[in-house]
Amino acid sequence: MEKKQFQAESKRLLDLMINSIYTHKEIFLREIISNASDAIDKLCYLSLTDDQVGMERGDFEIRIKVDPEARTLTVSDNGIGMNAEELEHNLGVIADSGTFRFRQELEEGKSDAEVIGQFGVGFYSAFMVSDHITVVTRKYGEAGAWRWESEGADGYTVEPAERETVGTDVIMHLKPDPEEDPDEFSRYLREFELRGLVRKYSDYIRFPIRMLAKKSRRVEGSPDDKPEYEEVEELETLNSMVPIWQRKKTEVSREEYDKFYEDNFMDYQPPQSVIPVSAEGLVTYKALLFIPANRPMKWGTEEFEPGLQLYSSGVMIMDKCADLLPEQFSFVRGVVESPDLSLNISRELLQHDRQLKIISNNLEKKVKGELERMLREDREGYEKFWKNFGRQLKISALDRYAAKKEALQDLLLFYSSTEKKLVTLAEYVERMQSEQKYIYYATGEQLDAVDHLPQTELLKERGIEILYFTDQVDDFLAEMFHDYKEKPFRSALGGDLDLGDEKKEADEAHKDSFDFIKETLGAKVTEVKASTILKTHPVCMSSGQGPSFEIEKYFAAVQPELGMKASRILEINTEHPAFLKFEAARITDPEKAKKYAEVFYNQALLMAGLPIEDPTAYTDLIVSLWES
Repeated sequence: MEKKQFQAESKRLLDLMINSIYTHKEIFLREIISNASDAIDKLCYLSLTDDQVGMERGDFEIRIKVDPEARTLTVSDNGIGMNAEELEHNLGVIADSGTFRFRQELEEGKSDAEVIGQFGVGFYSAFMVSDHITVVTRKYGEAGAWRWESEGADGYTVEPAERETVGTDVIMHLKPDPEEDPDEFSRYLREFELRGLVRKYSDYIRFPIRMLAKKSRRVEGSPDDKPEYEEVEELETLNSMVPIWQRKKTEVSREEYDKFYEDNFMDYQPPQSVIPVSAEGLVTYKALLFIPANRPMKWGTEEFEPGLQLYSSGVMIMDKCADLLPEQFSFVRGVVESPDLSLNISRELLQHDRQLKIISNNLEKKVKGELERMLREDREGYEKFWKNFGRQLKISALDRYAAKKEALQDLLLFYSSTEKKLVTLAEYVERMQSEQKYIYYATGEQLDAVDHLPQTELLKERGIEILYFTDQVDDFLAEMFHDYKEKPFRSALGGDLDLGDEKKEADEAHKDSFDFIKETLGAKVTEVKASTILKTHPVCMSSGQGPSFEIEKYFAAVQPELGMKASRILEINTEHPAFLKFEAARITDPEKAKKYAEVFYNQALLMAGLPIEDPTAYTDLIVSLWES
């Protein structure tokens, strides 16, 4: 029989499609099953207007058959089939698509029939794993069947064949395994492997995908004390067909949602929250989103891959589509299905189009709305969520110069000095004193340490609430946000609380003492002054304008080469006995007074959470004062 040549381009084009378009070889099974589903869709649609079809929806199916000895994998359907002319047109012309034409024909009637194969190259993905493909097909309404055969780019043959019923068989003869990977192609002949691929890519194809599977069954009549078993083959349906997100919310129990989440996202605990979404309009889609009760595996590492599963017409297009949710909600797991998305030629990647952006924006609003609901109605649950993912919200709020400030600021929580629990910025502002101008905060590594900072004493005495910032990003957040509802942030460690009625110390009265301390410490401090905020402690260190101590510590850890330093302003409580003792020593024993000055400086560093330059020298200094 004369071999015909492909009508589109050359061997180079086919090689390109086989070797470049698809990232993973296993994708071929998704494509062949999708084509089978498309063929059934066409006949199913035709049956609505043609009584002669004689089949109901429940009669349609896709069959997978494996013959390990012959090294063949067969995918069969009882769909509309093809005649010789259609075989020539659909399989003889690379990148032509009968499905695409079928969809065009339906557009005038605004049909709801959903078909996915639009490019006509999916069939050729089978050549990634096959060295010979045979297609036996019989079209509905015609008596004869046809056989199409090809070994690849060198051409194909078409001849009459026999097939009892309408439909199509795609028989793939798998390539021999290379020496470097003796299981590269043979794995597609194993039931377990095929079952997994169907579940992964084609679980929600709307027609049953069935395969004869080997099972162990007890021999009837065998004794209970010594039961005998035999291996039998049973027809097994591999796919679940109706996805849970396509069902009405009222028809799905929370237990069903939880099980779906645990099974599909490898979590041992149910999700904290479930968000079903159904949208129609500019873009039609359904989604099922989950907020995990725990951090996902590899969360916070470079290995963590964010994204939602993306489906089109029951076929998985992408396992993790990161573009469907903004970074601040990257912890969300879930699925999205839409017939309206523009797919690229391999159906593996998504073209970045307007539809995708619309879905992403809508899902962002849905997730934010659910978090706002939790914050209002389930505070305990929200605080549990915050413990897991709150830092992600704060980091995202800082991204691109706080571009997400308005969207995220009301979801942030901080520990309150007066409430002794986590509070929102809105709650803080609502409790502010009538004349209070600022949102006061204090930074440190631990809550207890921040609570004992000497700089917070005056604020506490006045009954002013302080937010405790114990995360490294918090200081950046205050700097980037600047204010909340027109109330500026002000650090309690900055030196000037601007309360309006602080007791003003006369620096001039102690000028000689401050000059002495500054001369003793030299460049270690930028200024020595009387404190307006200290009550029971002798000294503290404030940073004044510019970087805070926490920002200094952050950059010291991540970019030490920058040498970023906050100003070190040594504030003195001039009424404290320690300072009075220093002043006396300055007159009678200047050398001892220098030691006092060093002690003041190191104490202030320690309370600010900053490292002292020489711990051993500081210890010796304290001992020398004991001995004097």
